[in-house]
Amino acid sequence: MLIPAQHVKPYLRGNKNDFNDARAIAEALSRPSMPSVAVKTTEQQDIQGTHRMRSQCVRDRTALCNSIRGLLGEYGIALPKGVSVLRKSIHVLLEDAEHGLSLHFKHLLARRYDQLVELDGHIDFYSLR
Repeated sequence: MLIPAQHVKPYLRGNKNDFNDARAIAEALSRPSMPSVAVKTTEQQDIQGTHRMRSQCVRDRTALCNSIRGLLGEYGIALPKGVSVLRKSIHVLLEDAEHGLSLHFKHLLARRYDQLVELDGHIDFYSLR
């Protein structure tokens, strides 16, 4: 029988250690109305793992896009939100010489764009599963 941790916590006495944890679990188990958690199958765990990995890639992509926007903001270039807008804008910025971006920063921006493409590939991979 699996018990959710939030239901065991009220029965914990003293500092957290193995003995006190075991005592709290035993106390929680003695309650007849204690809800239990169903055990997941291997397939369910695989699906959950895939969803977690995909959501982490989406979080990483969002952080990367915000970082790129912030760096461009220091050069006075403001871009609206959205990954697709950022993808299109980076190509324009890399090819256009009028924006005042140094050659070194353009190389850095190109590397960040490569990271963005790689993350998109990971997200696509996890979405197909």
